[in-house]
Amino acid sequence: MTERPGRGPGTRCAVLLLTGVSLVLGCRMAGTDGVTPAPQLLAFLPWLLAPAGLGLLCALLARWWPGLVWAVAVLGLLAWYLDPYGKIHEPAGRPLASLRVLTANVEFGRGTPALVPQLRRLHPDLVFVEECERTCRATLEEELAGAYPHRRAVAADGSRGSLILSRFPLRPAAGVPGTMGMPGAVADVRGHAVRVQLAHPAPPLPGQVGLWKRELGRLRDFAAGDTRTPTVLAGDFNASQDHEAFRRILDTGLTDAARLAGHDRTPSWPSRTASVIGTQIDHVLLTPDFSAYGARFLRLTGTDHRALVADVTLHGSAGDRNATRGR
Repeated sequence: MTERPGRGPGTRCAVLLLTGVSLVLGCRMAGTDGVTPAPQLLAFLPWLLAPAGLGLLCALLARWWPGLVWAVAVLGLLAWYLDPYGKIHEPAGRPLASLRVLTANVEFGRGTPALVPQLRRLHPDLVFVEECERTCRATLEEELAGAYPHRRAVAADGSRGSLILSRFPLRPAAGVPGTMGMPGAVADVRGHAVRVQLAHPAPPLPGQVGLWKRELGRLRDFAAGDTRTPTVLAGDFNASQDHEAFRRILDTGLTDAARLAGHDRTPSWPSRTASVIGTQIDHVLLTPDFSAYGARFLRLTGTDHRALVADVTLHGSAGDRNATRGR
């Protein structure tokens, strides 16, 4: 007996796949991060094209035409949201200083031996190191004391330790409170004050999504607290542009350096599978006073994050700024 169209295992497969993808996509459309497992899956939104495409194939083979329309709509919406989010600013002022920024999560300090030679090779001016526990901090301060005489740190064990290294003089700043250390400072970049803040909010683990949102909210409050001073906010945000809590940070006027350099979807985590599947949760965010002309993601042995290196330029008074709105 031949199964009627719209029934059978093919239809059930399509329903299962498209329902799951639609629930996550619905959160993205509604501007909410939802509850577990939505925040975790939103980080991999572009990769949901695969189950949505499989759902379309199942609907086609089952000759389930309403499901086929559903799958096409889901695929179209996913493609729409692949476009980068936020504003692109074109600083109108003259260039004042060029600098290189590097951020790296060294995973409980295990990536420190691989980070040291990269710092010697690349000579970044500002370095943000997350999960830099006491041994990591001691190693970096000893090995690179001459290159980075200025530093701010949260001294702690495990994932709670963090460190900012700088070639520029640093004036202490309050930093942002969080589960893990997020030190801050004001750098004197060739005579110009620049706020520098390390970001490392709690990850959106099941049962801790509320904490994750609150700590991203504190970073948002920091970004919105002083819009007149040039700012570099960098680190492991545990969030991608598909998370509403992260987009609220961008809405304060910050722009992602990786996006400016054409790498807005390059994965940074997990590094072991980033060349196949991953998400970009490591960012260097900049106020409109900056332009970015380069960004690279580096594999460091010993850690599950890729380091991000961004080459940026600080500009003078921007005057009239041109901005285009992404989705």
